[in-house]
Amino acid sequence: MDLGAMLFRGRELNVTQQFAVIGLGRFGRGVCGTLHDSGYEVLGTDNQERLVNQVLQDRLVNHAIQLDSTDPQSLKEAGLFEFETVIVAIGNHLDASIITTLNLKEAGVPKVIAKASSEVHKKLLERVGADLVVFPEYEAGCELARSLTRPAILDSLALDPEKSIIEVKVPDAFHNKTIMEVGLRSRYGLNLIALRCDQKFEIIPDPNQKLKRGDIMVVIGANTDIDRFLSSHHVT
Repeated sequence: MDLGAMLFRGRELNVTQQFAVIGLGRFGRGVCGTLHDSGYEVLGTDNQERLVNQVLQDRLVNHAIQLDSTDPQSLKEAGLFEFETVIVAIGNHLDASIITTLNLKEAGVPKVIAKASSEVHKKLLERVGADLVVFPEYEAGCELARSLTRPAILDSLALDPEKSIIEVKVPDAFHNKTIMEVGLRSRYGLNLIALRCDQKFEIIPDPNQKLKRGDIMVVIGANTDIDRFLSSHHVT
């Protein structure tokens, strides 16, 4: 299960049917492709004609325009100010990233999500009004570290630096016990939000349902509580 795909639409922003992505490098292409494959209408923009043509050729977007996003008039003429959500995927040109974000927020775009390439970049984007700043390289490093130190986790999604949603096998000690009996919330501060058994998913399962060896639990909670749970039951 791809937890990121499952929860992307509800994560810290109001979902609309249209998105604009500014910057069509590797990160921007990934955002465009994922949104487009999910059925959303996507406008991609970049100041390089080659990248604009490439996303059109690869069918990662519905529309693509070459423009200078540091020029407010160009953004206005392209209709960028009419979008509810715009992703600024410019990572390597700090000045262009900050000016673009500022242009969008000053024009009243409700949700501006910006990619940062460093901690300083992140702080500056927040100062000019970015509603959400993502730090892909840092987050990828954290995810790698977690996968190495917590191999029992089948999949995970970091909600913020302190809380996550994880997918993990039912511990042997939970076999044939009800969800209420194992006391995930009372003992570990964790909440079971879904259960997969026999290839079927059940969202918010009945507390009286029995857990079976081989079932998969989707659990949400603080990273410290997740680690305590895994350590206590030697989940593998």
